Amino acid sequence: MNDNGNPARFDDASAAEKPLTRIQKLNRRKILEAALEVFSANGFRGSTLDQIAAEAGLSKPNLLYYFPSKEAIHGELMIGLLDTWLAPLRAMNPQGDPRAEIMGYMRRKLEMSREMPRESRLFANEMLQGAPRMADDLGHDLKTLVDAKAQVIRDWIDAGQLAPVDPHHLIFSIWALTQHYADFEVQVRAVLGPETDPFEGAGQFLDMLFERLLAP
Repeated sequence: MNDNGNPARFDDASAAEKPLTRIQKLNRRKILEAALEVFSANGFRGSTLDQIAAEAGLSKPNLLYYFPSKEAIHGELMIGLLDTWLAPLRAMNPQGDPRAEIMGYMRRKLEMSREMPRESRLFANEMLQGAPRMADDLGHDLKTLVDAKAQVIRDWIDAGQLAPVDPHHLIFSIWALTQHYADFEVQVRAVLGPETDPFEGAGQFLDMLFERLLAP
């Protein structure tokens, strides 16, 4: 379907490469936002194109004009999400103060759990299923970056600037202790009560935990 709701097809490869119009960009954003809501609630297998189209306020044929399949929508979401998820780790500066850099990374990950709970749950769902749609990206982009930052941490440890901890497991612990508040939000709020902001207490606790863990 074109922007007016009429059937449309790309006549050739050059047509497919034309810049998107404002309405096309808006509709793509609507679809991806709707897909994030549906996938994070139902998982990949439990979600349908009909659900995504309804959430986006578009007809299914109109949705299929922008994305040919559920897999294509999910793939685009996951590629963007992985890039977003890795950005704070990329920002860890080898020339910075070691504890400040690691603490800053931890705080940003906790902030992302507060601001992006649906994205965190979508990523967690994919991991729980064995990452069938992300295995290549995890084996290359994620591993390459984590190994590089683990070496930075190891260099700080060797220089006597940090306590002797395993760099990879330090990074894993930051993931686990921050994303828990998004992935298990219902459980956390059930225990703490609806009036309690779990992130305020989490920030204070994690600051104390990692400051003590990392002190040489």
